Amino acid sequence: MENMNKAPGQPLSAEDIYLFHEGTSYHSHRMLGAHPAVEEGEEGVRFTVWAPHAQAVGLAADWNNWNGEKDSLYKIPDSGFWTRFFPGIRSGTFYKYDMTGPGGERFLKADPYAFQSELRPATASVVSDLAGYVWNDGPWRRKRKAPYRKPLNIYEIHFGTWRQKEDGTFYTYREMADLLIPYLKEMHYTHVEFMPLAEHPYDLSWGYQGTGYFAVTSRYGTPHDFMYLVDALHQADVGVILDWVPSHFAKDAHGLRQFDGTPLFEYSDAYKAEKPGWGTLSFDFGKPEVRSFLISNALFWLDVFHIDGLRVDAVTSMLRLDFEKQEGQFQRNENGGLENTEAIAFLQQLNTVVFSYFPNTLMMAEESSAWPGVTAPVHEGGLGFNYKWNMGWMNDTLDYVETPFEQRPGRHHLLTFPIAYAYSENYALPLSHDEVVHGKKSLLSKMPGDYGQKFAGLRLLLGYQMTHPGKKLLFMGGEFGQFIEWKDQEQLDWLLLEYESHRSLHRYTAELNRLYLNEPALWERDHELEGYQWITPHDNTQSVISYLRKGKKAGDTLVVIINFQPVRREHYRIGIAKAGTYVPVFCSEDSQYGGSGEFNAEPVQTEKIPWHEQTCSLELTLPPLSMLIYKREQPRTKKAVPGKESKPSKRSAAAKSGKSGETIRVSASKAKEGPTAETQKRSGRGTGRKPVTEDGPRIIE
Repeated sequence: MENMNKAPGQPLSAEDIYLFHEGTSYHSHRMLGAHPAVEEGEEGVRFTVWAPHAQAVGLAADWNNWNGEKDSLYKIPDSGFWTRFFPGIRSGTFYKYDMTGPGGERFLKADPYAFQSELRPATASVVSDLAGYVWNDGPWRRKRKAPYRKPLNIYEIHFGTWRQKEDGTFYTYREMADLLIPYLKEMHYTHVEFMPLAEHPYDLSWGYQGTGYFAVTSRYGTPHDFMYLVDALHQADVGVILDWVPSHFAKDAHGLRQFDGTPLFEYSDAYKAEKPGWGTLSFDFGKPEVRSFLISNALFWLDVFHIDGLRVDAVTSMLRLDFEKQEGQFQRNENGGLENTEAIAFLQQLNTVVFSYFPNTLMMAEESSAWPGVTAPVHEGGLGFNYKWNMGWMNDTLDYVETPFEQRPGRHHLLTFPIAYAYSENYALPLSHDEVVHGKKSLLSKMPGDYGQKFAGLRLLLGYQMTHPGKKLLFMGGEFGQFIEWKDQEQLDWLLLEYESHRSLHRYTAELNRLYLNEPALWERDHELEGYQWITPHDNTQSVISYLRKGKKAGDTLVVIINFQPVRREHYRIGIAKAGTYVPVFCSEDSQYGGSGEFNAEPVQTEKIPWHEQTCSLELTLPPLSMLIYKREQPRTKKAVPGKESKPSKRSAAAKSGKSGETIRVSASKAKEGPTAETQKRSGRGTGRKPVTEDGPRIIE
């Protein structure tokens, strides 16, 4: 495509402009905003902004007393863009755009594409050169693979309140590297998830009401400082997930609202634009230029800052026109439905593009409804995410663990029902910030019973989460039993670690996380029905559940038994398919974790007593409020005698000849032909989740 006539020094081509207006300019941040440049031999900065309805746009800064009337940008005809190169300007310069709206009104706006912002409460944009940082995380990036059969244990933090300095001020991104990385390694987390770090004016919005989508918040340092933190985390083998908010933005005067004097980034239809419960505005997902802005922003974080994944906030609010709205606050779509078809199309485009550039990215949806196909491939009509937060599991589980002990038998279904849909999507199990704020109480305080029972209950909750199918996420403070709910302005109560009960819980979480990493059964088949098998889901009278978690190898099977009552269960029997010796590998009541220590730490031999429709069984003692995990001891193989050829057994010889009466099954994954084209298509690679079968989990009564 030929270049159109340009304003002096204009870097935009006709193709650039066309793609932006088509909604497919996926790196629009490279041409819009403030970019240091050398033009006609002079160093300076090129400013470019999209403001199609403005009568005039100027550059306001200190040198002109924030009046940009004499420092006008040039309008590119029939494009909606304004641009100009200003010689002599350097990185670190504060600026805004001086807009004259369609009605002649004048106002100042921060740059939507600014890479840095002035420290709040000031609101200017800052010229920032992102080039120059030397990354050292090449080995990490080269070894990244699809997450489905990998351990994924996420520690969610709010950067400003995880730890603070003695005077209550924040640690910088660089300083945090020295504190956070050793902690994550000590606790055996695989990933850290930061609540939103894009620029936002109000601390207590936690970053969810943004104004500067391309600017990492200046509260904690510069863009290069944040690069240093991500780089250091990667070098320590810790992945980084960023909370990302394309669902809505703040109404602050310097932000995106009425950017050029008209609804530009938000819907012009107030029914669709307003989010009355949050006091924010929804992006106009049907506008191609907004799609270019948002998809560029997602790729920006993944590319420029080497982020490993995005947790996409409030997806349900995007999908539903009536989300948290009363009658009279919403209108139905053109088909009479309540779905926002434009948002659906945007999310599908977003995920398709992201996976085309970064195939192994984590795209995790916080979607709180039963919307079908959130992690289904786009070509199958799904939204194309590869993970969804399992809000159903979270709600049912927290509802159950908060239930008084005497009422638990009647609510046993809250433990068993989540398995019915555990494989309908690729799930992550969240115990997030939303569950420990606004009067909901901390995880520890949710637990019924006396002081000791509360700690035992929290150990059970964390153990149940770790052994349930799905990837894991825990919000900061839950790992050591923060007693008071998240205060969102002060640091966590680290002083609690001076008390043995909290130290023991802290140790328990670290060892539980270590167990998770070391046992493929807990993550290798998270999304396969064959990775889970009930032993008994029906013992509601005693509030006990038991099940198997299975890895790919026959020896990678764990037996999990959880007693949710403060009652000791003697002679508790469970059916087992494979006879042998079962070794205890973990018990939540171990004294080193703050438990009673009254459990059988010795291996247990199966007995030839049929139980739960199995030919043999184990008899166990279940401590009060306890989780026990056993693993079958593998038979020792005989060592070969040098010089003596071993004879194959009759069974192995028959198997080789194919004459055995047994049915020999060859796994499709091991077939020499490899996956078929149809298999690859159904796998959804690059556009969402891998498929699951429609069969339910096997239940042994």
